[in-house]
Formats: sequence, C-alpha cells, structure tokens
Amino acid sequence: MFDRLEKVLMPTADKLGKNKTLVAIRDGFLISTPLIIVGSLFLLIANFPIPGWSEFWARFFGEGWESYLSNVARATFDVISLLTVIGVGYSYAREIEADKIQGAIVAIVSFIILMPTSITYEGAGGIESLTAINFSFIGTNGIFLAMVVSILSVSIFSWAYKKGWTIKMPKGVPPAVADSFAALIPSAMVMFVFFLLRIVFELTPYESAHNFIYTVLQAPLMGAGNSLGAQIIYVVSSSVFWFFGINGPAVTNTVFSPIFRTLSIENLQAFEAGSPLPHIYTGQFVDLFQTFGGGGSTLSLVIIMMLFCKSKRITQLGKLSIVPGIFGINEPIIFGLPIVLNPIMIIPFIGVPFMNTVLSAIAFETGFLPYTNGVALPWTTPLGFSGYLSTGSLKASLVQVVLVILGCIVYYPFIKMLDKTYLKDEQYQSEEDELEDISFDNLSMKDL
Repeated sequence: MFDRLEKVLMPTADKLGKNKTLVAIRDGFLISTPLIIVGSLFLLIANFPIPGWSEFWARFFGEGWESYLSNVARATFDVISLLTVIGVGYSYAREIEADKIQGAIVAIVSFIILMPTSITYEGAGGIESLTAINFSFIGTNGIFLAMVVSILSVSIFSWAYKKGWTIKMPKGVPPAVADSFAALIPSAMVMFVFFLLRIVFELTPYESAHNFIYTVLQAPLMGAGNSLGAQIIYVVSSSVFWFFGINGPAVTNTVFSPIFRTLSIENLQAFEAGSPLPHIYTGQFVDLFQTFGGGGSTLSLVIIMMLFCKSKRITQLGKLSIVPGIFGINEPIIFGLPIVLNPIMIIPFIGVPFMNTVLSAIAFETGFLPYTNGVALPWTTPLGFSGYLSTGSLKASLVQVVLVILGCIVYYPFIKMLDKTYLKDEQYQSEEDELEDISFDNLSMKDL
C-alpha cells in the first residue's frame, strides 16, 4: 500500500516542488513575511489584549498613542499587494533566469498601469472625482491580481529579452548603462500589453482588472479556502508528504498560502478597526491550532517519548527534541525516530493534526473561542502564549494545552509498540556485545 502511495505522491510532490510559477509565488510571499511579522508586532503592542492597556500607556504618551504604532502596521498590511507583486516578480525572474531587479520593476509598473487612479466622492457641487489610488486596490483585494500580473509581465519581459529584442551598446559602456538600455524594448512591450489590457477591462462591466480578478477568482477561492474541508485537505496532505520525507507545508503552501495570507490580513484589518473579525480559518488557525511542535503535532509524541518509553534510543531522542519541539522544530523526530516511512506512526501522525483541526474548528464555530486577530506571530512562538496573543483569550491557551494532552493519548499506544521493538533490539545488541567481550584473542601461552 505504501509503495503505491509513494508512486503517486512522489511525482506529484516533485512536480509541485519544481514548478517555477508555484515556487515563485511561495518565495514571493516569504520576501514580505518579515515585514508582516514586524508590522503585526507593532499592531499587537497597540492593541494588547489586556484590560486597561491603552489607558495605562495614555498617561505617559497621551491619548491616541496607538496611532503611531498603527502607522507602521498600515505600511505593510494596507500595501500588501504591492509587496506581493514585487516579491513574486523578483522570485519568478530568478526562477526563469531573467534579470531579477528588472522583473520586480516591470511587475510593479504593470500592476499600477491596471490600477484605477480616480476616486469619486460626494462634494459640494455633487459627485466629484479625485486623482488618487484607493487603498483597497493595493491591499488584500489585489493579492491575486498581483500574482497574475507578476507572472505575466515577467514572462513577456523575459521572452522579448531572450529573443534578442534589445538595444546593444558598444563595448566600454558601463554595465549598468548597458543593462538599462538592453531592458528598454522588453519593458516597453510589457507596458504596452498592460496598457491594452487596461483599456479592454474598462470596456467591460467589471471596469478594472482588479474588480474582475477579485470577483471571478479571488472571492471564490477564499470562500473555498475559508472552510473546514479545505483545512482538512491541507493538514492531511501536509502530513502525508512528511511521511514520505517531503516537507509537507513547502508543497501545500504553494497552493494554500495566498488564500490563508489574505484571510489573515482581512482579520487583522478588522481587528485594527475594531470591527467584528470575519474569518475562522486564517493562517493563525493553521499555525497555532492544527499542529504543535511541527508537522504531525509531534510535541505530544515527544512528551510521551520522554515520560513513558523505556528504549534508550527513544527516551534520549525525546530529551533532545523537547526544546526544539516547544518552538515548532521537529526534524529530529521526523528523521531520527523516524516518522518517515514508518508504518507504525503513520496513523497518529495524520490523525492527531486531523483531530486538532476538527476540535479547534468546533471551538471557533460555536463561539467558545474568539476568532484569531490575524497578528502574524513568529512560527516559533510556544503554545499558550500563541493562543492568547492570537485571540486575546486565555481559553485559547487552555484549548491548545488540552489538544496536546489529547495528542499524547492518541500517540501513546503507537509509540509504545515502537518502544517495545526498539527495546528488544537494544537488549539483543547488548547480549551481542557481551559475547564479543568474551574473546580468545587476548589469551597467551604465558597465562597458562
């Protein structure tokens, strides 16, 4: 059975892992991740979930002190589409061996060409128009268009460049000058294509590419991703890939990460505005309530290994893995126990994250837990702290602890089976070593 699964999954994972478009999208998001995390920390400080927090600091910094911190957060969240188009454009250019900086530049210029640049409002003389960019076009509503524009614009640029449609400067010209002239015609072609696309979209009922992509692609995908079914598919497939030695999230995030990121930022914007949080299944739900200690939620497994196993191999590995596990690092367990291709551990390795997902979903759906606020905590944040900071509720920390305990119960019978096997091997090896110690090689006639 495992051989058949491996034959199906390995080629799929290999194709996804090597697909240049998906890799560029994944890495493009990673480029902006540090900025999102830092911006989230500023927002968390401004809205720390402790009663009287704002009033206490207002004594020192005055009323409205939060706005200074919120400005830093808005510099990342409200322009997330611009960060996305730059990151994906750069990453895709790298993947197809084009000029990375030029790729990022033509991507963002193409994105802005398609963007509506007028805002209508009710003025003293009736409906008036203002030349400006609406933040909704460069926020979460534009993320999917940013990805599409990045891939398309860099593809056109690279195609024209590799065709040789460039201006070649004579030898002796500084490389920076030569490169800029070489990029002139390919860049002009990209800009002309997106100029035509803008005109085409303005003639449609959608009026802009942003409205078209959001209505036709982004909103349906977010609706599908914002569901328990999507979460189960994500966590189960990640665990299955890990079982075969493939970094599961590295594969599944190429598909799901844009959806989870968008849902998280929408919650974060609502949290900042003091509005009701719209989504349950955000990136924080994935990171903080599905798995603890890494893929397979192996923190529960490590605890059982330390406390209830007798095999020296397992107990020592558990002791070595507990600290990394607390901070979400579990490669020592994945490859050291191992989990990879271990038929005894496959059931709990998939089952525990599945259980965590369903029980957490019930806790959020029933209102027992408040929705996650979208704050992008570092993925190494330990449980308990992460639950409280992401929801503002101590009940979330309690739920995390309960899920880890339930995970221990599920893992227990399986790791004990493996423990018995390893213990027998160790006892057999010990007997072999004792026999090897009894040797006639050291005997001499002088001893007689």
